[in-house]
Amino acid sequence: MTEKLEKIIITDEEHHLPYSKGLMATSMMATGLPPEQAYNIASMIHEELSRQGKPEVTMEFVRKTAEMVLEREVGGRFVETYRKWQSLAKLEKPIIIFMGGATGVGKSTVATMLAGRLGITRQVSTDIIREVMRSILDKELVPALYDHSFSAFAALRIPLPETTDKVIVGFLEQAAMVWVGIRALVERAILERTNFIVEGAHLVPGIIDPKFFKDAYIVQFVLAVDDENLHRSHFEIRELETEGARPFIRYLKNFSNIRKIQEYILRLAQEEKVPVFPCYQIDATVGAILEYIINQVFYEYTEGKVREGMVERALEISARRERGFMRPD
Repeated sequence: MTEKLEKIIITDEEHHLPYSKGLMATSMMATGLPPEQAYNIASMIHEELSRQGKPEVTMEFVRKTAEMVLEREVGGRFVETYRKWQSLAKLEKPIIIFMGGATGVGKSTVATMLAGRLGITRQVSTDIIREVMRSILDKELVPALYDHSFSAFAALRIPLPETTDKVIVGFLEQAAMVWVGIRALVERAILERTNFIVEGAHLVPGIIDPKFFKDAYIVQFVLAVDDENLHRSHFEIRELETEGARPFIRYLKNFSNIRKIQEYILRLAQEEKVPVFPCYQIDATVGAILEYIINQVFYEYTEGKVREGMVERALEISARRERGFMRPD
């Protein structure tokens, strides 16, 4: 009977460290698994490695063992996502995630969860960018910056026809101004090759032109809450979580404008072919978004490798998907 090992060293050209259940759990969470389940699977992988009785193993052996346990516990879909994410471990370009959606749909919560599961240390809300711009630019110059996105129309100075929807015009004027700040931060992240998440209502579908960011993997999507009652309840929860700093009544008074902006964003998303993720059950939403992000980056990465002449590597990655599950020797 093989004696179980408590400490296993990963040793190859890149690693010489003990197996870490915490690090493995982080890799598992990138597949969309919730934290507790990811940690349980990381523990199972450690047990499986211990049963092998080898005090030193390669990282490739650990990954194959991880695939075996994933296949057994949660199925091939998670194995596929895990493989793709591992193949993206050394990207030459940063991943920039743009998450749009109307006020109160859960963007900041989802962004925080995505950052934790993808190991992204830099994220920002477009509301923060707007606040910084307000501290620099005088209200007389840019009055539209000095209100919420759903009430920016109050600062409009140009007379508009009666048939014009002032709520949407004010919203778009503010979004165009904030985009200047967003672009500057993203360009800095690209220069530093830092993965970055930007979330906010100002990320209007169509405003982002990928040609500005050729040196990054750009992933854009929108969050939405179709059910009005559920959407309204998000503001009640927000008031409790912020201990009244973001009062429910403020958003309730402008709720019809917020809903109008959401409808407009969703129409643009459809026209621009930007995916929309409903935000009802948070873990399910985050899981679906993680899968989308990894698939999008993986596709662009493999296509890019072919264009660069690195056909062999791209075909190897593709072949790994086609071969299916492989057990460690």
